[in-house]
Amino acid sequence: MRLCTMHPPVPRTWTVELRPQHGGPALYCPRCSPHGQALQATSARPAALAHLARHARSDALPAHLRTCQCHERGCRWHPRHRGCAGPVLLVLTREHGGRIWRLADTCASCATATPNAAVVPDTTLTAPSAQHPSEDGPGSGRGKRARRRRGPSEQVRVQDMLSYLASALPVGICPEARLLAVQCALRADNRGQVRMPIGLLRSLRLAHDPALWTELEQHCWLRVLQPGTTLPHVRTLTAQLIDPLSRAPGRPDRLQAADWALRITAAAPLRALPANARLSALALAAHHSPGHARTGVEADRLRRACGLHSSGLGTLLDQLLAAGTLTSWTCDPATDELHWTPSQPTTRPHPTPAPPVCPGD
Repeated sequence: MRLCTMHPPVPRTWTVELRPQHGGPALYCPRCSPHGQALQATSARPAALAHLARHARSDALPAHLRTCQCHERGCRWHPRHRGCAGPVLLVLTREHGGRIWRLADTCASCATATPNAAVVPDTTLTAPSAQHPSEDGPGSGRGKRARRRRGPSEQVRVQDMLSYLASALPVGICPEARLLAVQCALRADNRGQVRMPIGLLRSLRLAHDPALWTELEQHCWLRVLQPGTTLPHVRTLTAQLIDPLSRAPGRPDRLQAADWALRITAAAPLRALPANARLSALALAAHHSPGHARTGVEADRLRRACGLHSSGLGTLLDQLLAAGTLTSWTCDPATDELHWTPSQPTTRPHPTPAPPVCPGD
């Protein structure tokens, strides 16, 4: 028997449009005022994401009540596939070259089939009842083990973050800044503040380069909290993430994912390679199936994760092949399916104690 309820369903789909106008773009939302909100050209993308985040917070639902909004609309957002399946995710989609942005609950199957779609990492935009039970207090080992079992693996977290940053950051962002953004998003606390020691930046081969922080600031993705500081004279650099959709709970798990990404990009065969090759190696490791020696995935999916244009991926794969990270790779021109074999299986790192979490994180 199907239970009836008098409460209307909460529409978990939000769309905004960025319309070009004289003097700068304007943001239009069908749920808000019919009059558009004037924006600066450099802040249009962050403003659209922030507006969608506010709607997602106000329309929060427990996880067991969320349904695939794509399926509710007859799956019109993507080409035909086998049907809805998998968990319901929060998915960000960019259409018409970034003029229209949509945030919606979508099942994993529809999310994979939707063009220009990115899974928003396990964000704080959920209902309080959807969080982990409060009876396992913050200091309870039982609660920590339950959270660790429910959370995704380090590999999945990095894959989702690369997918999300492919939409949240412009294509023209340099690979060094994209690697820095991955680490900042995974290492930030629940308030969006991140502290990056200069030693960690040195391991990423990104130390003493203030241009990377300036580039992310210009695109309104973060704000450095020590303005005017020269990097060679600081030991820790602090920044505030502006993008509200990149903030996520479960910081100990995210720190392990950041450490996993650091191990991949700082591996001995990759140290001498440029940043775009190291970013490609991270994307390949994040999309690799641990149970299979050879993995296949859409080449366009990897290009988006690395911020690449239609060409250039083959050159980077050849560099990884020459460095010994890959043993082979092929791309089917008919299906644009990329297959590769890593030189050694991608495994989870040995468990290390999670660093202490600052109060309030």
